[in-house]
Amino acid sequence: MQPVPTSGAHQGGYAGDVSPELAWQWVQSGEAVLVDVRTDAEREWVGFVPGAAAAAWKQWPGMAINPAFDQQVREAAAGKKLVLLCRSGVRSVAAARRATELGLEAYNILEGFEGDPDAEAHRGHKGGWRYRGLPWRQN
Repeated sequence: MQPVPTSGAHQGGYAGDVSPELAWQWVQSGEAVLVDVRTDAEREWVGFVPGAAAAAWKQWPGMAINPAFDQQVREAAAGKKLVLLCRSGVRSVAAARRATELGLEAYNILEGFEGDPDAEAHRGHKGGWRYRGLPWRQN
């Protein structure tokens, strides 16, 4: 499976969008590093991907940009491409654009960790990392 070509570096400001399954395949093969850009609170309370690097794009409360993001994402990359995960695949687009500005090869993971809300406004039932049965844990 190849990255979705709709968001190339010239069009969307980052390398592209990938499915959760392809992102996990890249991580397992050593091609990519998974960076979770959700808040510390989200990772702690909702769940996390074991082994993922943590580099929050915005921090709770207030959702201010994380001033350490640039340093954290550079350290996480270690010469590999990045696959960025947030709750629903929105913040990770902004984070992928920033990582690209820093000279890194960065991809957005479609659907995020929890996917889109369903008819009852609940996440986790319409796509997402957890819904796809990929590795995750809760504290």
